[in-house]
Amino acid sequence: MSPIPFDSLPLSRHAVDRDHVSRSRPALFDELWEEPSTRVLALWKGRALLTADSVEAATPAADGWGASGAGAAALELLPVERVTSALVRVYLGRTLVASDAEPAGTAVVLEVLTDAAAQELEPDEARWGNLRTVATALTDRDAGLFTEALAIANWHASHTHCPRCGTPTVVEQAGWVRRCFEDGSEVFPRTDPAVIVTVLDADDRLLLGSNAMWENSRYSLLAGFVEPGESFESAVQREIFEEAGIRVVDPQYKGSQPWPFPASVMVGFTARLADDQAPSGLAPDGEEILDLRWFSRTELWEAREQVILPGRSSIARALIEDWYGGSLDEAPVTR
Repeated sequence: MSPIPFDSLPLSRHAVDRDHVSRSRPALFDELWEEPSTRVLALWKGRALLTADSVEAATPAADGWGASGAGAAALELLPVERVTSALVRVYLGRTLVASDAEPAGTAVVLEVLTDAAAQELEPDEARWGNLRTVATALTDRDAGLFTEALAIANWHASHTHCPRCGTPTVVEQAGWVRRCFEDGSEVFPRTDPAVIVTVLDADDRLLLGSNAMWENSRYSLLAGFVEPGESFESAVQREIFEEAGIRVVDPQYKGSQPWPFPASVMVGFTARLADDQAPSGLAPDGEEILDLRWFSRTELWEAREQVILPGRSSIARALIEDWYGGSLDEAPVTR
Protein backbone atom coordinates (compact mmCIF):
# COMPACT_ATOMS: atom_id res chain seq x y z
CA MET A 1 0.00 0.00 0.00
CA SER A 2 1.54 3.27 -1.10
CA PRO A 3 1.55 6.45 1.03
CA ILE A 4 -1.50 8.70 0.94
CA PRO A 5 -0.73 12.05 -0.72
CA PHE A 6 -0.39 14.42 2.22
CA ASP A 7 -2.20 17.21 0.40
CA SER A 8 -5.32 15.06 0.08
CA LEU A 9 -5.82 14.96 3.86
CA PRO A 10 -8.23 17.73 4.93
CA LEU A 11 -6.11 19.28 7.69
CA SER A 12 -2.80 18.79 5.89
CA ARG A 13 -3.80 21.08 3.05
CA HIS A 14 -2.26 24.54 3.03
CA ALA A 15 -1.54 27.49 0.78
CA VAL A 16 0.25 29.77 3.23
CA ASP A 17 3.88 30.83 3.52
CA ARG A 18 4.44 30.96 7.28
CA ASP A 19 7.21 33.53 6.67
CA HIS A 20 9.22 32.63 9.78
CA VAL A 21 11.99 35.11 8.94
CA SER A 22 9.66 38.04 9.65
CA ARG A 23 8.67 36.87 13.14
CA SER A 24 11.79 38.32 14.79
CA ARG A 25 11.09 41.89 13.67
CA PRO A 26 10.13 43.85 16.84
CA ALA A 27 7.78 46.19 14.97
CA LEU A 28 6.22 43.52 12.74
CA PHE A 29 2.62 44.10 13.81
CA ASP A 30 3.00 47.86 13.38
CA GLU A 31 4.32 47.22 9.88
CA LEU A 32 1.48 44.85 9.06
CA TRP A 33 -1.10 47.32 10.35
CA GLU A 34 0.28 49.82 7.85
CA GLU A 35 -0.53 47.43 4.98
CA PRO A 36 -4.12 48.04 3.82
CA SER A 37 -4.37 44.43 2.62
CA THR A 38 -3.52 42.79 6.00
CA ARG A 39 -6.35 40.60 7.26
CA VAL A 40 -7.32 39.18 10.66
CA LEU A 41 -8.51 35.63 11.32
CA ALA A 42 -10.76 35.93 14.37
CA LEU A 43 -10.89 32.89 16.66
CA TRP A 44 -13.37 32.45 19.52
CA LYS A 45 -13.60 29.35 21.71
CA GLY A 46 -11.72 27.42 19.03
CA ARG A 47 -14.10 28.51 16.29
CA ALA A 48 -13.37 30.76 13.32
CA LEU A 49 -15.65 33.29 11.68
CA LEU A 50 -17.22 32.12 8.41
CA THR A 51 -18.61 34.27 5.63
CA ALA A 52 -22.36 34.82 5.88
CA ASP A 53 -23.09 33.13 2.56
CA SER A 54 -21.18 29.94 3.42
CA VAL A 55 -22.90 29.05 6.71
CA GLU A 56 -25.34 26.69 5.00
CA ALA A 57 -22.51 24.85 3.26
CA ALA A 58 -20.79 24.49 6.63
CA THR A 59 -23.59 22.43 8.16
CA PRO A 60 -22.30 18.91 8.89
CA ALA A 61 -24.09 15.71 8.06
CA ALA A 62 -24.35 12.98 10.70
CA ASP A 63 -21.17 11.21 9.56
CA GLY A 64 -19.07 14.31 8.94
CA TRP A 65 -20.13 15.93 5.68
CA GLY A 66 -22.74 15.95 2.99
CA ALA A 67 -21.85 16.48 -0.64
CA SER A 68 -20.87 20.13 -0.32
CA GLY A 69 -17.26 19.54 -1.42
CA ALA A 70 -14.06 21.49 -0.79
CA GLY A 71 -14.39 25.20 -1.27
CA ALA A 72 -18.09 25.50 -0.43
CA ALA A 73 -17.37 27.36 2.82
CA ALA A 74 -14.96 30.22 3.47
CA LEU A 75 -13.32 32.03 6.36
CA GLU A 76 -14.25 35.67 6.89
CA LEU A 77 -10.87 37.40 6.96
CA LEU A 78 -11.33 40.88 8.38
CA PRO A 79 -9.67 44.27 7.89
CA VAL A 80 -7.59 45.10 10.95
CA GLU A 81 -9.91 47.92 12.05
CA ARG A 82 -12.82 45.48 12.47
CA VAL A 83 -11.16 43.69 15.42
CA THR A 84 -10.59 46.06 18.32
CA SER A 85 -9.12 43.80 21.03
CA ALA A 86 -7.65 40.31 21.44
CA LEU A 87 -6.26 37.99 24.09
CA VAL A 88 -3.45 36.78 21.82
CA ARG A 89 -2.13 37.94 18.46
CA VAL A 90 -0.08 35.68 16.15
CA TYR A 91 1.33 36.30 12.68
CA LEU A 92 0.26 33.31 10.56
CA GLY A 93 2.10 34.27 7.36
CA ARG A 94 1.19 35.27 3.82
CA THR A 95 -1.21 33.56 1.48
CA LEU A 96 0.21 31.79 -1.57
CA VAL A 97 -2.98 31.92 -3.63
CA ALA A 98 -5.61 34.53 -4.30
CA SER A 99 -9.25 34.29 -3.25
CA ASP A 100 -12.26 36.27 -4.39
CA ALA A 101 -11.59 38.77 -1.59
CA GLU A 102 -7.80 38.73 -1.02
CA PRO A 103 -4.83 38.68 -3.40
CA ALA A 104 -1.93 36.28 -3.08
CA GLY A 105 0.64 37.59 -0.60
CA THR A 106 -1.97 38.83 1.86
CA ALA A 107 -0.62 38.91 5.42
CA VAL A 108 -2.90 37.12 7.90
CA VAL A 109 -2.86 37.66 11.67
CA LEU A 110 -4.67 35.48 14.19
CA GLU A 111 -6.52 37.27 16.97
CA VAL A 112 -8.02 35.19 19.79
CA LEU A 113 -11.10 36.99 21.08
CA THR A 114 -12.80 37.31 24.44
CA ASP A 115 -16.51 36.51 24.69
CA ALA A 116 -17.34 40.21 24.69
CA ALA A 117 -15.20 40.96 21.64
CA ALA A 118 -16.66 38.00 19.73
CA GLN A 119 -20.23 39.02 20.53
CA GLU A 120 -19.52 42.56 19.43
CA LEU A 121 -17.96 41.36 16.20
CA GLU A 122 -20.58 38.73 15.30
CA PRO A 123 -23.35 37.66 17.73
CA ASP A 124 -24.74 34.96 15.39
CA GLU A 125 -23.07 31.77 16.65
CA ALA A 126 -23.89 30.00 13.37
CA ARG A 127 -21.21 32.17 11.76
CA TRP A 128 -18.51 30.65 14.02
CA GLY A 129 -17.33 27.37 12.47
CA ASN A 130 -15.78 24.32 14.15
CA LEU A 131 -12.72 22.94 12.36
CA ARG A 132 -13.68 19.29 12.90
CA THR A 133 -16.84 19.72 10.85
CA VAL A 134 -16.03 22.56 8.47
CA ALA A 135 -12.57 21.44 7.32
CA THR A 136 -13.60 19.45 4.26
CA ALA A 137 -15.75 22.33 2.97
CA LEU A 138 -12.87 24.82 3.05
CA THR A 139 -10.33 25.61 0.35
CA ASP A 140 -6.71 24.57 0.84
CA ARG A 141 -5.84 28.11 1.92
CA ASP A 142 -8.59 28.38 4.52
CA ALA A 143 -8.13 24.83 5.84
CA GLY A 144 -4.42 25.53 6.36
CA LEU A 145 -5.03 28.89 8.02
CA PHE A 146 -7.69 27.51 10.38
CA THR A 147 -5.57 24.49 11.36
CA GLU A 148 -2.50 26.64 12.01
CA ALA A 149 -4.51 29.21 13.96
CA LEU A 150 -6.26 26.67 16.18
CA ALA A 151 -3.05 24.78 16.94
CA ILE A 152 -1.08 27.86 17.98
CA ALA A 153 -4.04 29.30 19.93
CA ASN A 154 -4.37 26.05 21.91
CA TRP A 155 -0.66 26.16 22.70
CA HIS A 156 -0.91 29.71 24.01
CA ALA A 157 -3.89 28.79 26.19
CA SER A 158 -1.88 26.04 27.92
CA HIS A 159 1.42 27.92 28.31
CA THR A 160 0.53 31.12 30.07
CA HIS A 161 3.07 30.31 32.82
CA CYS A 162 6.65 29.06 32.83
CA PRO A 163 6.85 25.25 33.18
CA ARG A 164 9.97 25.61 35.33
CA CYS A 165 8.94 28.14 37.95
CA GLY A 166 5.29 29.07 37.34
CA THR A 167 6.02 32.71 36.50
CA PRO A 168 3.75 34.27 33.84
CA THR A 169 5.17 34.23 30.33
CA VAL A 170 5.15 37.06 27.81
CA VAL A 171 4.42 36.58 24.09
CA GLU A 172 7.27 37.31 21.67
CA GLN A 173 8.41 36.53 18.11
CA ALA A 174 5.04 37.51 16.59
CA GLY A 175 3.27 34.97 18.77
CA TRP A 176 5.59 32.00 18.21
CA VAL A 177 7.57 32.16 21.47
CA ARG A 178 6.67 32.78 25.12
CA ARG A 179 9.39 34.00 27.50
CA CYS A 180 9.51 33.69 31.28
CA PHE A 181 9.61 37.00 33.15
CA GLU A 182 11.70 35.45 35.95
CA ASP A 183 14.57 33.61 34.27
CA GLY A 184 14.24 34.65 30.63
CA SER A 185 13.83 31.08 29.39
CA GLU A 186 11.92 30.64 26.14
CA VAL A 187 9.04 28.23 25.56
CA PHE A 188 8.35 27.13 21.99
CA PRO A 189 5.23 25.51 20.53
CA ARG A 190 5.14 21.73 20.75
CA THR A 191 3.05 19.05 19.05
CA ASP A 192 2.28 15.61 20.50
CA PRO A 193 2.73 12.79 17.94
CA ALA A 194 0.24 9.94 17.93
CA VAL A 195 0.14 6.85 15.72
CA ILE A 196 -3.06 5.60 14.09
CA VAL A 197 -3.04 2.19 12.49
CA THR A 198 -4.77 0.22 9.74
CA VAL A 199 -4.44 -3.31 11.17
CA LEU A 200 -5.12 -6.12 8.66
CA ASP A 201 -5.32 -9.88 9.07
CA ALA A 202 -4.34 -12.58 6.56
CA ASP A 203 -7.74 -12.22 4.85
CA ASP A 204 -7.25 -8.47 4.41
CA ARG A 205 -9.92 -7.70 6.98
CA LEU A 206 -9.74 -4.40 8.84
CA LEU A 207 -9.66 -4.11 12.64
CA LEU A 208 -11.87 -1.39 14.17
CA GLY A 209 -12.45 -0.60 17.81
CA SER A 210 -15.04 1.23 19.89
CA ASN A 211 -13.62 3.67 22.44
CA ALA A 212 -15.05 3.97 25.93
CA MET A 213 -15.57 7.70 25.37
CA TRP A 214 -17.83 7.16 22.33
CA GLU A 215 -21.32 5.86 21.79
CA ASN A 216 -21.35 2.07 21.37
CA SER A 217 -21.98 2.20 17.62
CA ARG A 218 -18.95 4.36 16.79
CA TYR A 219 -15.86 2.53 15.52
CA SER A 220 -12.47 3.69 14.31
CA LEU A 221 -8.87 2.64 13.85
CA LEU A 222 -6.75 2.07 16.94
CA ALA A 223 -4.47 4.95 17.89
CA GLY A 224 -2.29 6.20 20.71
CA PHE A 225 0.37 8.70 21.70
CA VAL A 226 4.06 8.06 21.13
CA GLU A 227 5.90 7.71 24.43
CA PRO A 228 9.24 9.42 25.25
CA GLY A 229 12.20 7.64 23.68
CA GLU A 230 9.98 5.61 21.34
CA SER A 231 9.94 5.35 17.55
CA PHE A 232 6.69 5.54 15.59
CA GLU A 233 7.05 1.88 14.58
CA SER A 234 7.53 0.75 18.17
CA ALA A 235 4.53 2.82 19.23
CA VAL A 236 2.41 1.04 16.61
CA GLN A 237 3.28 -2.37 18.01
CA ARG A 238 2.93 -1.35 21.66
CA GLU A 239 -0.40 0.45 21.23
CA ILE A 240 -2.03 -2.39 19.32
CA PHE A 241 -0.89 -4.92 21.91
CA GLU A 242 -2.08 -2.74 24.80
CA GLU A 243 -5.48 -1.99 23.29
CA ALA A 244 -6.24 -5.20 21.39
CA GLY A 245 -4.04 -7.89 22.97
CA ILE A 246 -2.49 -8.92 19.64
CA ARG A 247 0.96 -8.52 18.10
CA VAL A 248 1.37 -6.85 14.73
CA VAL A 249 4.35 -6.74 12.38
CA ASP A 250 5.61 -4.78 9.39
CA PRO A 251 4.43 -1.28 10.32
CA GLN A 252 4.49 0.90 7.19
CA TYR A 253 4.11 4.69 7.09
CA LYS A 254 1.07 5.99 5.16
CA GLY A 255 0.80 9.72 5.86
CA SER A 256 0.29 12.31 8.58
CA GLN A 257 -2.15 15.04 9.46
CA PRO A 258 -2.19 17.75 12.14
CA TRP A 259 -4.97 17.29 14.66
CA PRO A 260 -5.10 20.41 16.86
CA PHE A 261 -7.62 19.05 19.39
CA PRO A 262 -5.73 20.26 21.28
CA ALA A 263 -2.15 19.63 20.07
CA SER A 264 -1.51 16.45 18.11
CA VAL A 265 -0.19 15.26 14.79
CA MET A 266 -1.62 11.92 13.70
CA VAL A 267 0.92 9.66 11.99
CA GLY A 268 -0.80 6.98 9.92
CA PHE A 269 0.54 3.43 9.53
CA THR A 270 -0.54 0.05 8.25
CA ALA A 271 0.45 -3.14 10.06
CA ARG A 272 -0.52 -6.78 9.71
CA LEU A 273 -1.40 -9.40 12.27
CA ALA A 274 1.60 -11.55 13.17
CA ASP A 275 1.47 -15.03 11.66
CA ASP A 276 1.34 -16.73 15.06
CA GLN A 277 -1.62 -14.60 16.19
CA ALA A 278 -5.20 -15.78 15.67
CA PRO A 279 -7.72 -13.11 14.59
CA SER A 280 -10.08 -14.52 17.20
CA GLY A 281 -7.58 -13.70 19.95
CA LEU A 282 -8.69 -10.07 20.29
CA ALA A 283 -8.69 -8.81 23.88
CA PRO A 284 -9.90 -5.21 24.26
CA ASP A 285 -8.31 -3.57 27.29
CA GLY A 286 -11.73 -2.77 28.79
CA GLU A 287 -10.69 0.71 29.83
CA GLU A 288 -10.02 2.61 26.62
CA ILE A 289 -11.29 0.08 24.07
CA LEU A 290 -14.55 -1.71 24.86
CA ASP A 291 -15.11 -3.67 21.66
CA LEU A 292 -13.09 -4.85 18.65
CA ARG A 293 -14.31 -6.21 15.33
CA TRP A 294 -12.77 -7.43 12.08
CA PHE A 295 -14.50 -6.20 8.93
CA SER A 296 -14.24 -7.26 5.32
CA ARG A 297 -15.13 -4.55 2.82
CA THR A 298 -18.52 -6.12 2.20
CA GLU A 299 -19.20 -6.47 5.93
CA LEU A 300 -18.33 -2.84 6.53
CA TRP A 301 -20.71 -1.75 3.77
CA GLU A 302 -23.49 -3.98 5.08
CA ALA A 303 -23.03 -2.51 8.59
CA ARG A 304 -23.28 1.09 7.40
CA GLU A 305 -26.65 1.66 9.10
CA GLN A 306 -25.40 0.35 12.45
CA VAL A 307 -21.77 1.50 12.59
CA ILE A 308 -20.70 5.15 12.80
CA LEU A 309 -17.30 5.70 11.21
CA PRO A 310 -14.81 8.59 11.61
CA GLY A 311 -15.73 11.99 10.20
CA ARG A 312 -14.42 13.16 6.85
CA SER A 313 -11.91 15.60 8.33
CA SER A 314 -9.92 12.83 10.05
CA ILE A 315 -6.96 10.81 8.82
CA ALA A 316 -8.79 7.77 10.18
CA ARG A 317 -11.43 8.20 7.49
CA ALA A 318 -8.75 8.58 4.81
CA LEU A 319 -6.92 5.45 5.95
CA ILE A 320 -10.12 3.40 6.04
CA GLU A 321 -11.11 4.58 2.56
CA ASP A 322 -7.60 3.82 1.30
CA TRP A 323 -8.07 0.21 2.43
CA TYR A 324 -11.71 0.13 1.26
CA GLY A 325 -10.70 1.23 -2.22
CA GLY A 326 -12.91 4.30 -2.51
CA SER A 327 -15.60 6.35 -0.82
CA LEU A 328 -17.39 4.75 2.12
CA ASP A 329 -20.59 6.22 0.66
CA GLU A 330 -20.49 3.64 -2.13
CA ALA A 331 -20.54 -0.15 -2.21
CA PRO A 332 -17.07 -1.69 -2.44
CA VAL A 333 -15.71 -2.86 -5.76
CA THR A 334 -15.52 -6.64 -5.83
CA ARG A 335 -11.93 -7.81 -5.83
